[in-house]
Amino acid sequence: MTAKMVTVEMNDTDQITLLWKEYKATKSATARDRLIVNYSPLVKYVAGRVASGLPGNIDPADLVSYGIFGLIDAIDKFDLERANKFETYAIARIKGAIIDELRAIDWVPRSVRAKARSVEKAITKLEAKLLRSPSDEEIAAELGISPKDLGDILTETRRLGVAALDEILSSSDRGESGTLGDSLPDKTTGPVLSFENEETKQLLAQAVNRLGDREKMVLALYYYEGFTLAEIGQVLGVTESRVCQIHTKAVMQLRLRLNDFETP
Repeated sequence: MTAKMVTVEMNDTDQITLLWKEYKATKSATARDRLIVNYSPLVKYVAGRVASGLPGNIDPADLVSYGIFGLIDAIDKFDLERANKFETYAIARIKGAIIDELRAIDWVPRSVRAKARSVEKAITKLEAKLLRSPSDEEIAAELGISPKDLGDILTETRRLGVAALDEILSSSDRGESGTLGDSLPDKTTGPVLSFENEETKQLLAQAVNRLGDREKMVLALYYYEGFTLAEIGQVLGVTESRVCQIHTKAVMQLRLRLNDFETP
């Protein structure tokens, strides 16, 4: 299996370049609409990846509609002089728009949030005691439940971790919410913000390095190699549901560790 790259097919690259220049110079609604149509496959791609981690009652069509607003925002704010490709920039914005809308409708039951907090407390206690990442069996024992029951809880709470690395970075008190893509250096930012972006990436790297090997592999394959949860399951020889559980546990640990880094 090879890593997948997302590309936007263009019939005429030169024409798209001219269209970008026209829009940035004139803010023409027609030019913007043509750019939206050209890059709309990105929205469907991102919505599909987000939907793969959500319960079945979430309509993928709704995610696409949320993502369109992110694409429009990306087109409006993209700097043609940036070193990053537009696709890379837009994917982060599209994903952020979808997550923001899901947060706004408060679609996670309180009971699920309570279960997630109980698991997080157990992880925090065990990490302080063991000085390492606790196993599922150890977490289950701390909670007084079976490993299967813990797996069920992690499956339920996966919805809290949708696009979770983006949410972790946006949970910081340092400023406005953002996404993983927003943490990349931007030559338009000042030295203080650039330092904070770099510091955030370093803290995230430290937190990831403390995870177990399987958790690190799941995060790497999902966020950086573009694998689906089902494909990761094939690589690891486990079910898609088990991959979801591993992902959720990893996200909880990262969130807790970054919060610890930011606590005075």
